[in-house]
Amino acid sequence: MKNDHLDVDRMKAELLSAITPHVPFDGWSDPAFAAAVADLGLDPALARLVCPRGALDLAVAYHRAGDAAMEAALAEADLEGMKFRDKIATAVRLRLQAADPELVRRGAAVFALPQNAATGSKLIWGTADRIWTVLGDSSTDYNWYSKRLTLSGVYSAVVLFWMGDDSEGHAQSWEFLDRRIGDVMQFEKVKGKLMKLPFVKDMLGAVQAPQDRPMPGRMGETQ
Repeated sequence: MKNDHLDVDRMKAELLSAITPHVPFDGWSDPAFAAAVADLGLDPALARLVCPRGALDLAVAYHRAGDAAMEAALAEADLEGMKFRDKIATAVRLRLQAADPELVRRGAAVFALPQNAATGSKLIWGTADRIWTVLGDSSTDYNWYSKRLTLSGVYSAVVLFWMGDDSEGHAQSWEFLDRRIGDVMQFEKVKGKLMKLPFVKDMLGAVQAPQDRPMPGRMGETQ
């Protein structure tokens, strides 16, 4: 059973590699998926067993591969002495630097479709969760949700800006990122003041992070 699982992972990785040259022209679509299958000489029925949703499953795999690349890059980065906001900015930059703008642009179009919107949202939440987790977030209360919610918003906004940014080295995107994180810091200050109000503290004090993280945040597979 374990070998079967590894074979599925290998075939999905091969399909992902094969489809990426087609995505800029055909998007994450059935024609692109069919072309990848043909390039590999795979049985189409077997390819559908590996990726039941076809190109959509590979778009999900591409996003997750970017998360993994970011995590690996963060492990190698020198974060010592950085302010936490700068660590978050570094993580987001590394995440985007691990991606191809055209493949992300095509993915954004697919995940914007009503039937795929939930999958796209879960992927963004998963990226935010991975950043906070790698950076050592240990919150177990309402902050677990608010941190991921605000970072999901920042990441989404920066991705949209980054996709259309033609400045050298995406310099304008990183400036935009710094401004968005600055907005989050202001929000945290306001939240801190609100938490001093008794009724707010009582209301949010009972909120706890999911123990086994079954929700979009600690995902094994995103559907």
